[in-house]
Amino acid sequence: MRIAVWHNLPSGGGKRALYHHVKGLVQRGHSLECWTLTTADQSYLPLKDLLDEHIIPFDNEREKNPLRRIMRKTSSYYDELARMRAFDEACRRCAREIDAGRFDVLFANSSRLYLMPYIMRHVRMPKVLYLQEPYRHLYEANPILPWVDGLREDMTRLDPFRPRGFIYENLNLRALRLQAKMEWLNAQACDLLLVNSYYSRESILRAYGREAKVCYLGVDTNLFRDLHREREHFIVSLGSFAKTKGVDLTIRSISLLPVPRPRLVWIANWVDESYLKEMLELAGALGVDLNLKSMVSDEELVDILNRAALLLYTPRLEPFGLAPLEANACATPVVAVAEGGVRETIKDGINGFLVDREPEGIAEALHRLLSDQVLARQMGERAAACVRKQWTVELSIDRLEQHLLKVVSIHRE
Repeated sequence: MRIAVWHNLPSGGGKRALYHHVKGLVQRGHSLECWTLTTADQSYLPLKDLLDEHIIPFDNEREKNPLRRIMRKTSSYYDELARMRAFDEACRRCAREIDAGRFDVLFANSSRLYLMPYIMRHVRMPKVLYLQEPYRHLYEANPILPWVDGLREDMTRLDPFRPRGFIYENLNLRALRLQAKMEWLNAQACDLLLVNSYYSRESILRAYGREAKVCYLGVDTNLFRDLHREREHFIVSLGSFAKTKGVDLTIRSISLLPVPRPRLVWIANWVDESYLKEMLELAGALGVDLNLKSMVSDEELVDILNRAALLLYTPRLEPFGLAPLEANACATPVVAVAEGGVRETIKDGINGFLVDREPEGIAEALHRLLSDQVLARQMGERAAACVRKQWTVELSIDRLEQHLLKVVSIHRE
């Protein structure tokens, strides 16, 4: 197959998955060429090492609309409108170049700005989208849905029934509605929508009313493997250092462990600096030794996973989560909150423990593994065997290749 690839991904699990998908398809003899935007992370697992990559400029400047100077409170609406127009134009340019290349299929991936790529509406060839998750900001209360966000402040600051209040509120809602509309239109334009878990499949169905196929991701077991290192008295967590990853829950749970408590090593590809300051204060107040490591190499990551006593995973509604499987591949047991796609990869009592989102239950599971080295070792060995059997990169490429071939064959009939 001749496959056009599109993405606008940051560093992290999504980019790692795409890198291995591309590498595997190239190794199997398929011809691939990639289009991406300047806002994507080009340094993390660069695809240019595997194929020709075209980087399209994405002009994200604020729209110079004279109404913004008159209606300053509504400037966020015009800013959002300008970003969406610029993003759509960049996707149109990619689509024109891709359509001229006589490819068999477009294999599109998520975008760091809106998650749903707008290119789906503009390409005329068969289109397959691997969507890690819908744009959760529009569909999830975190802690409140955007349609009602700021309700208390608005009610005390202005009368929503007066013209000025109505215009301000109406423009904000129009911006959200336009984002949701673009999400829906591009989702419907896909010939096939692939997702990383049954949980994500359900999320897509709720958000877009669109069926999707589960195409599980995999772990590079040549990189993530058991090095038989001596386990040390620390807990590792892996993911962006942000509120949605549950750092505060991790700290509060560890604080309930008996002294001397294990230190917490958090490995992040992105850090919210204001949240970091807040969490360092919380950790200090609760007597937890928090050690943040940012943008570590793969070799250092594997070394830490091989030395950690366990991985604690507390994100909010994580759609899949590669981190628990990467830890399992290193024979490291996992304690994870039983939400989202993690329930499909962690089997309670087999390769880790699934727990409710409350510190006491998490601390109990942590203490059970920390105090019983035989149990932890046996669980880690089972976990590594499970990854080698069910969750390898090779199996994930098999699944993706079959989906792409099926879409191409249908359009050739």
